[in-house]
Amino acid sequence: MTGSAPLLVMAAGGTGGHMFPAQALAETMLARGWRVKLATDARGARYTAGFPPQVEIEVMSSATFARGGVVAKAGVPFRVAGGTLQAVARMMRDRPAVVIGFGGYPAIPAMAAATMLRLPRMIHEQNGVLGRVNQLFAKRVGLVACGTWPTELPEGVTGLHTGNPVRAAVRERAGAGYIPPGDYPMSILVIGGSQGARILSDIVPPAIAALPLDMLRHIRVSHQARAEDQERVATFYAENGIDADVEPFFDDVPNRLSEAQLVISRAGASTVADLTVIGRPSILVPLAAAIRDEQTANARGLVRADAAVLMPESQFTVQNLAEHVEGVLSNPPAAEQMARAALSVGRPDAAEDLAALAEALANGIAPDELTKG
Repeated sequence: MTGSAPLLVMAAGGTGGHMFPAQALAETMLARGWRVKLATDARGARYTAGFPPQVEIEVMSSATFARGGVVAKAGVPFRVAGGTLQAVARMMRDRPAVVIGFGGYPAIPAMAAATMLRLPRMIHEQNGVLGRVNQLFAKRVGLVACGTWPTELPEGVTGLHTGNPVRAAVRERAGAGYIPPGDYPMSILVIGGSQGARILSDIVPPAIAALPLDMLRHIRVSHQARAEDQERVATFYAENGIDADVEPFFDDVPNRLSEAQLVISRAGASTVADLTVIGRPSILVPLAAAIRDEQTANARGLVRADAAVLMPESQFTVQNLAEHVEGVLSNPPAAEQMARAALSVGRPDAAEDLAALAEALANGIAPDELTKG
């Protein structure tokens, strides 16, 4: 890339929910001839292995009041201020054409710097409820792009529905043919995300083991479990004669999604987006510990379309889950309809739509023009 190419700075926190949409946008903007930088902190930098090598990773100082003791929390304003000064200096040296925040506390310094320098800027909110950092900047940016619709927004803030950008590996499998369940090998994919995966490891294996034997003999399971749960989960499956691959992390989730007859998962925004782009039936278990209950909001579109079964944690028992799994796998036409319904609410072009908004902002098109209609 040449230095004359326009520069996009993305500001994102250190979870897959923030990083996957940023990665997808980076892939798209690079293809459009832009230079791309990712502003994050040391924790966030650990999640960047999947980013294109052309993306420059800028590590800045940041912090959150949600972690650490009294001393650590007392230092938060100073670390954020230091990171903001770093970001201001870098943006003055290499001025971005546009800055996009994806949320997470590591996004604060770059978004604050863009605000101070009055650069064209926007935020992308993945969930159906604004995260804390995006709430902070919602009234200080030109545009709020929404991955989930509808998204609860502060009074006076207008959002534009773009959908959640999905990675190239997911887009490559968009609308992949669905093989309905039957008397042949069937795949169940279990993914829990980085938070709250333990309950899935507690409930899912015995629920699958409780299925009728004539169904169970056809089932193979891909189960993403936390490292501390991996051995006990794998042992349970083995002792019950269930063909299962249990790992702390799958680097080929798009492939496993496309092969699955059923997905059992948390309702993180990126997972929901992947389900709608590839098109698969799902049983979704929103994270009860989420302060804003954003995962229930994320699942709403799939549930309303009859593409997913919603199971609040209060109802997530071995017996209830076994009944729902059997209900999907014993009714091939209904499972196939669920897959089609998931596709009907998908936004496979979200990355392109978000890229077009970024270019429009960079070219001086007024935000109110972008949100019309």
